[in-house]
Amino acid sequence: MIRILIDTQALIWFALDDASLSSSARSLILDPSNERSVSLASIWEMAIKIARGKLDLVSNLRGSTALNTFVNFLPANDIALLPIVAEDAIGVSDFPYYVDHKDPFDRLIAAQCLRHDLTLISVDQAFDRYGVRRAW
Repeated sequence: MIRILIDTQALIWFALDDASLSSSARSLILDPSNERSVSLASIWEMAIKIARGKLDLVSNLRGSTALNTFVNFLPANDIALLPIVAEDAIGVSDFPYYVDHKDPFDRLIAAQCLRHDLTLISVDQAFDRYGVRRAW
């Protein structure tokens, strides 16, 4: 059993059955022996991108309806929602600041992975600098 946290982009690709998700990442997510979770930071990130018109999860649904449908996908696929707590936010302060990687959601997700000893499913190599165990 591996305890995994699915990054925002990987989660979207998984939910939409997008070929961009690597076969090994898909296998890790589909393996029922693995403990799967998604950070609340990912839902927050998607909400902001939907509001700004940068993300369209389902072409015939808009705004909160699309995101609600997406969030309902999680328990239906045995994916837990990992809440954000103060310790996660405090963990971000331990990271060095990288000028080329300012994404606050990624930094929070990295802090959660380290605090909970999770393997991150992500294509984004920027996580490697934070000492996160990443699979793709």
